[in-house]
Amino acid sequence: MTKKSSNTVWHNATVTRARRENINQHKSVILWFTGLSGAGKSTLAHAIEEKLHQLNCRTYVLDGDNVRHGLCGDLGFSDQDRQENIRRIGELAKLMLEAGVISLTAFISPFEKERQLARKLVPHGDFLEIYCHCDLDICEQRDVKGLYKKARAGDIKHFTGVSSPYEVPKNPEIKINTGKDSLDSCVDQVISLLQSRGVISLPE
Repeated sequence: MTKKSSNTVWHNATVTRARRENINQHKSVILWFTGLSGAGKSTLAHAIEEKLHQLNCRTYVLDGDNVRHGLCGDLGFSDQDRQENIRRIGELAKLMLEAGVISLTAFISPFEKERQLARKLVPHGDFLEIYCHCDLDICEQRDVKGLYKKARAGDIKHFTGVSSPYEVPKNPEIKINTGKDSLDSCVDQVISLLQSRGVISLPE
């Protein structure tokens, strides 16, 4: 467990999450996309953000590659570093939740334990796990970044699905078949989830 900073006290602001949500006219929530590399997590997250933006929602996508350019630029891909990567993202998403934002995190996040730790950082119902299911062979066929080819050749160590395990979510809020369903269909499924949970209201 990561040690907490010493000699610090949490400061409670007068501008609360509820007041921010009131201005935004929607609730804040964490949409946690998980799945193999090439499953379509980032593509789906950005497509949903576009849809939400058109509905005047306050959003931000925390993309795995982008975050590793800065916040997590010091981390590698060992199991320990992957766990720390997810811990940091969970804490960041928690802050964005308080900011009244709908955050969309697109990370492989391969381990059930770390996903559960991220879930437990926030109140019940504020963490929606979206499992992007896509068969490994389809992910390899896509291989947009050429990572599977490098992993099969032994050039990338600890690569999820090849030399490192992916633990399938046990009870995600929703399972999306990104390997077979169209992008529009996948977007609609998540938007419907947000509507049913009272996060957003769609225009009449």
